[in-house]
Amino acid sequence: MKRNYAALLPIAVFLVFYLGAGIAFRDFYVMPAIVGFLIALFVAFLQNRALSFDEKVSVIARGLADENIITMCLIFLAAGAFSGIVSAAGGADSTVTLALHAVPPSFSVVGLFLIGCFISTAMGTSVGTVTVLVPFAVGIADRTGYSLALCLAACVSGAMFGDNLSMISDTTIAAVRTQGCGMKDKFKMNFFIVLPAAVVAAGIYLAVTLNSTPAPLELEPITGAMVLQVVPYLLVLVGALIGFNIFLVLIAGILASIVIGLATGMFAFSEIFNLMNSGITSMYDITVISIVVSCIGSLIKEGGGIQAVLELVKSHIKSAKSAQLGIAAIVAGVDIATANNTIAIVMSGSLAKEISTEYGIEPRRTASILDIFASVVQGLIPYGAQLLYASAGATALLASGSISSVEIIPYMYYPVLMAVSAILFIVFSRGKKK
Repeated sequence: MKRNYAALLPIAVFLVFYLGAGIAFRDFYVMPAIVGFLIALFVAFLQNRALSFDEKVSVIARGLADENIITMCLIFLAAGAFSGIVSAAGGADSTVTLALHAVPPSFSVVGLFLIGCFISTAMGTSVGTVTVLVPFAVGIADRTGYSLALCLAACVSGAMFGDNLSMISDTTIAAVRTQGCGMKDKFKMNFFIVLPAAVVAAGIYLAVTLNSTPAPLELEPITGAMVLQVVPYLLVLVGALIGFNIFLVLIAGILASIVIGLATGMFAFSEIFNLMNSGITSMYDITVISIVVSCIGSLIKEGGGIQAVLELVKSHIKSAKSAQLGIAAIVAGVDIATANNTIAIVMSGSLAKEISTEYGIEPRRTASILDIFASVVQGLIPYGAQLLYASAGATALLASGSISSVEIIPYMYYPVLMAVSAILFIVFSRGKKK
């Protein structure tokens, strides 16, 4: 297939509309990503006059028939159902309360980071984790005197840890399915890359608060119901790590959440399906975006756009190590433009697959690099959902004043350390040839 840079025009159109609207209105959520992608799809249809409209539809259909795309979308919906029902069953709030009971006040900031790591790994959503933890962060900052920006950064950093690792995170699902590797294999490699970063980040959060003498926290007493409400998270986490089929693991988590929610009186039987639907609905955007991006990618590839980028990247690649750094740069750049790490992975996935195949890089390694560097950028951009939710949520709870997402960034130690750890891994780890 001949290279054709003009075939990349749909991506440029998306970036112009999406970034342009964000800059013009100073709000990167003023234009929904799906609208930008639909405009890009329209442009893709106007290109490549060698194919008729019906032939272009056939190209799209073949791309959508890929089992990775179908599986990815189904897992998104199943993960959404689990997230909706387990949150209604009280799992997230109980997990936070139990964890804070086990953490002394002087360790509350590092405790927020570690709690965020666990909850986000179990829930599979960084934004959901931030939403749950922000009220606790505001309360801890108010009662202990710790900087609010520091407490919020600990929450967001912990949220990015799990978002990058969780078996049911949309970023993990996208990275694994686009590269064709096992979730358990990607988790193991990813975990050992980011573990040093998490340990050092925890040490920093501990060091900056160690010499203070904060007041005790006022928490709800521990009940048996709280312990039960954490079980579905543990069930999904352990089942996924063992290597059980992710659909079966999620179904088990859904059933456990239903039983526990009914037993503890968190919801009535008649509410079950609506609660699951609320979680599924929250996944509609990323599911539809994945489908539309796949359509755009199919047309771009057919027109020679992927080949053009591949040859351009390859011209600067001298080895497998530089290929991995190239993949990291691509996904990081796309995330800066889109402010969404899942979209960045979906958009970069096919190109990363081509590069990794060319240079014999293991699929699990490529999947880890995609997920890590998308999360690094997502945790540091002030217009990303995680920092915006943290600042907006905290501001809403403050009696007076406000805090911006920019104020939180200086305390976001973990994403920076994650990037350093991943780069060192790429440079000094040989990896296995496919």
